[in-house]
Amino acid sequence: MTDLKKSDTVANSWQTDDIRATNLSVRWQHYLLGLQSLVLVGLDVTMLYASWTISDAIGTPVEGAHVANSMIPILAVSIGTLATGGFYGTDDKLNRFSKLFKSLTIAQVVVLIAAFFYQPGLWVSRSVFLMAWVLNFVLISSARFGFDLLTIQVRKRNPIFQHQVVLLGHQQDIGNVKKLIERSRQFKVDSIIDLGVWDLHTELEQVIQYICSRQVSEVFVCSQDSIDNQIMLLWSLKAAGIHLRMIPSETQLPQRSAETKMIEEIPTSRFKSLPIFGVNFLMKRLFDIVAATLISLILSPILIATAIAVKKTSSGPIFYRQYRVGLKGNRFQVWKFRTMVENASELQKDLEAQNEVKGGVLFKIKEDPRITKIGKFLRKYSIDELPQLINVLQGQMSLVGPRPLPVRDYERSLADMKHFSRDRFLRYEVLPGITGLWQVKGRSSVDSDEIFYWDMVYILQWSLALDLKILLQTIKVVIAKEGSY
Repeated sequence: MTDLKKSDTVANSWQTDDIRATNLSVRWQHYLLGLQSLVLVGLDVTMLYASWTISDAIGTPVEGAHVANSMIPILAVSIGTLATGGFYGTDDKLNRFSKLFKSLTIAQVVVLIAAFFYQPGLWVSRSVFLMAWVLNFVLISSARFGFDLLTIQVRKRNPIFQHQVVLLGHQQDIGNVKKLIERSRQFKVDSIIDLGVWDLHTELEQVIQYICSRQVSEVFVCSQDSIDNQIMLLWSLKAAGIHLRMIPSETQLPQRSAETKMIEEIPTSRFKSLPIFGVNFLMKRLFDIVAATLISLILSPILIATAIAVKKTSSGPIFYRQYRVGLKGNRFQVWKFRTMVENASELQKDLEAQNEVKGGVLFKIKEDPRITKIGKFLRKYSIDELPQLINVLQGQMSLVGPRPLPVRDYERSLADMKHFSRDRFLRYEVLPGITGLWQVKGRSSVDSDEIFYWDMVYILQWSLALDLKILLQTIKVVIAKEGSY
């Protein structure tokens, strides 16, 4: 990684031979994206064929009617509908389950109407049709989710697939973006351009010349508000075939995907309301109840063994119940396996000076002397958190959400309103969770600003797909013993 210095530029202005030219890095990206689209088409065709074949085999048969005879039109309609919905584009996430469900439903309706006019009264039974509808969604969404995870892992483990990028902005914002890139391991920073040294208003041509010489695929703008000639920067990069990506700073939290709407000839961006309300909340709640019940049944041997171990190895109760702050600031008692000595709460006052959390709003010590021997093991693998499944079933918590803060931490935040950003209190507008985005992104961090940042990202970006992704990543993080909750 290099920094752009004045000596790195030349006096001649940079020019491109053809406004439609693209550099080698972008061409390579285009080839990979094209290959990805072909793989997705093949994957979807395979899943569609499997779902219809399975449905035809186990559903109610209709004499003289077989799905195999109509498979090509079915596949053509379904793939065409998905393509129209943008599922083979370059900018769409592969696991947009709600939109995928709508697209597959439309495909089923089109197939049904076509079958009615083509072969009225002679096609498949209703049971086959309905099973295929459900299996289409289940198989395709599962395959795409797996492919998405596989693609991310391949990019993380193979530098050749990590896009070379240039970071442009002020040092503090660049530092924040570098942390994000290092965590994702999907990009590789080639060089940085410090706006504290360079003036894009007068030195744009030299900066563009340098960027083009690096043969990078994208430029990450880390300090968007500091660039007053964004149009010229965008046009100059587009002329060189280099993509431009605007990265929100730490104080500008990522918004949900915006819809571009035209008012006369002016494009506007409309942001949808926060998602964890109404029907979405009921869906999340239903998911929590079903998943918490299944997890409790599957892990019951571990829960029983842990309870026995806690009781046998130290004096005191099996469970530790502590008041925490949840939805709308309401207090409730959270369930945990006891991992500390019996008088841990009284001892905390003597340990406040050793608090490692920046700002002191939260309390956390990595080597807490109050933790018992069995408690260290339980915390290492987060087994002590499992009794909070009770809180989930009681409706006080969710499987995924911001961690509920102890009353001590909440009251400190209220007492320090001058230095404590009000937007942090939005975390109390959703159910707290057993695990969350911070637990899988910065689990070992003791920086309260970073903890609250990831909480806000989760609230603004929530979806059932994100909840499922966090749960799967939590398993990986716990097994790898990265930090502690």
